[in-house]
Amino acid sequence: PPVLSSQEVGSSPFTWPLSVMPYLTPLYILLLPLMGFSVATLGSLLGLGGGSILVPVLLLLFQEASPGTISSISLTVVFIVAASATMGNLRAGRIDARSAFILGAGSIPAAVAGALATSNVSRSSFVLLFGVMLLLGSLYVLWRSTRPVPFHPSDHDPNREIHERKGSAHKFYVSTLLLGIVGPLGGFIGSFFGIGGGVIHVPALTFLLKMPPRVVNATALFVVVPTSGVALLTRVLMGEYLDGWVQAGLLGLGALVGAQMGVYLLSRVNQRVVVVTLSVVMILVAARQILAGV
Repeated sequence: PPVLSSQEVGSSPFTWPLSVMPYLTPLYILLLPLMGFSVATLGSLLGLGGGSILVPVLLLLFQEASPGTISSISLTVVFIVAASATMGNLRAGRIDARSAFILGAGSIPAAVAGALATSNVSRSSFVLLFGVMLLLGSLYVLWRSTRPVPFHPSDHDPNREIHERKGSAHKFYVSTLLLGIVGPLGGFIGSFFGIGGGVIHVPALTFLLKMPPRVVNATALFVVVPTSGVALLTRVLMGEYLDGWVQAGLLGLGALVGAQMGVYLLSRVNQRVVVVTLSVVMILVAARQILAGV
């Protein structure tokens, strides 16, 4: 490959512009799949898809990339994580298909709008907005995680009944009106930032609609499949995917395996410990993003 000037390459191989990234170093080829694996494991374990973890890392590594390119790379990984984890969740029988359909009906058009909106935002504004969103979300999740959140069935008669393959049964009530409100909000925010709608859907389904946690994670990831897919297709048609497809592919290789690992760990780890630890880390990351965007 041609010799690149110090201005083109930057002070570190981790700050190369995406336009020269086809000349990947062995370090990148090794680390990006490992990063995809780690993000996917946490993303499928928590039902978030992993975008809220990946986007700050991408902003740090690829400091010349546009918001659209960053979101495109992240959405690729989110789509792979959600699709892979959903196959495991379908086998386990954890998905509330009726609620997922209602969420998806509002999320998909909102995801297109979010993808279009990102193209009109500067990188500095994107970094600042993402930092604020991540900070508020992390503080809320941390606050709720420090308190007991047992599943209390609604006073309404149950309108959902989910039977997991290994014998667990869940009967609960779901408000169609609330699902109709939550869907577009998660779809727009998830597409705009490239993080998938799980970051909105999971807290809403857990704390507002009071659905069983294991059903929440599986259902949220199921909805992320079409919404992230539509958002990603929109970015491809807008030409925002050309610069980042190599990085997305390497991250995706690790994500394929990591998503299944998260599904495997779902019933074997203390999710509260994972959520609290991750929230603290995300608060620190969010503070850095806000300072960088100001």
